[in-house]
Amino acid sequence: MKRIIITGILILAAGLCLAPVLFLLVGTFMGNREIYTCIAPALGKGDGLAIWHLLPQYPTLQNVVELLFDSPEYFQMFWNSIFYTGAILAGQMLFGMPAAWGLARYSFRGRKTVYRLFILVMMMPFQVTMLSQYLVLNRLGMLDRPQAVVLPGIFATFSVFIMYRFFRGIPENVMEAARMDGAGEFQIFLRIGIPLGSPGILSALVFSFLDCFSMLEQPMTFLKTKSLWPLSLFLPEITSQNAGFSLCASLVTILPAMFVFLAGQDYLEQGIAMAGAKE
Repeated sequence: MKRIIITGILILAAGLCLAPVLFLLVGTFMGNREIYTCIAPALGKGDGLAIWHLLPQYPTLQNVVELLFDSPEYFQMFWNSIFYTGAILAGQMLFGMPAAWGLARYSFRGRKTVYRLFILVMMMPFQVTMLSQYLVLNRLGMLDRPQAVVLPGIFATFSVFIMYRFFRGIPENVMEAARMDGAGEFQIFLRIGIPLGSPGILSALVFSFLDCFSMLEQPMTFLKTKSLWPLSLFLPEITSQNAGFSLCASLVTILPAMFVFLAGQDYLEQGIAMAGAKE
């Protein structure tokens, strides 16, 4: 009986999580008039209750055709999001991975202090550091340029924190054996650290992708030219103009994040487990 209750609760929770995706999927194939009829009571423009159908009463491909063949601005911003995310992830691997390795595997004076500073910065919301970042980027002449979004993202501390936890789990005797065989520190990092720490590296990549692909406040603050906007800034603009098109665009937008999440689900679980482990 207990198992049945737990299963029922999990099915209900899964249904609630899938409801927004189902809403987008059904709305993609609805016309604007049908969408308005469904949600008008919720907007205070109709009587009765708002009712969302499980299937469109009058299915149409108009929204899909408009998105694929008549929306060059959408795809420009889609590739902007891909570019920003890819550049940030590459930078985090280039700078964050060696930083995490050095912090995890080498003893030096003040290491615990540096680690605590990483955690402190990681806990700060963007609103706390927004002004200082804006002033620095303005002084460097990077405002309203792609670098204004990419550069601060590269030096985010969360990916370092995740990789640090995995690098700490590598046995010390493995590294000592490599040193006895004549391997240098850089060789140990490349041939031992990266392969054994690959679950943490992949976990950090998945976390960072999900965060960067949907970032909103950073481009809103640092970018003014519309052609540089990511999708997170473009979607709110089309919501009030064309509801069906907006739902279709939103559905296509979440597909990369859903794919990355499903492909990296195991690494996400490992990352969450390691992040919650005591130092």
